[in-house]
Amino acid sequence: MAGSMDSDDRLDRDDALDETLEETFPASDAPANTTATGIRVKADPLTSGLAVRNNRDASRFEVVVGAEVAFLEYERRPKTLVFLHTEVPESARRRGIGSLLARTALQYARAEGLRTIARCPFVRAYLRKHPELKEG
Repeated sequence: MAGSMDSDDRLDRDDALDETLEETFPASDAPANTTATGIRVKADPLTSGLAVRNNRDASRFEVVVGAEVAFLEYERRPKTLVFLHTEVPESARRRGIGSLLARTALQYARAEGLRTIARCPFVRAYLRKHPELKEG
């Protein structure tokens, strides 16, 4: 019975997302891979269905998880993105959300041609595990 509740919850979440997308984007004008609409990264079963948004006003990358927000704060300089702090709500931990934020932020910086500085211990640890995302 618990499995059907999980499926129902997922369907409700998917329906809410579909409604949001339909309100924002007509069917003929699908959302692009931009910082305003979310940044697509390689699919991961633990984080599938989650979209990272670059909230420039708050200087952070964000993921909405249920009623909470996980984020990676940054400082934008002319040619550099400094990663300051990653915060994932306790209820959303151990699902790869911090890694999703770090990977997305690093890919964004690379795509924008920005140098990166990882002051955040989580991002530093992520880079040690994923050296391919370091600047080339």
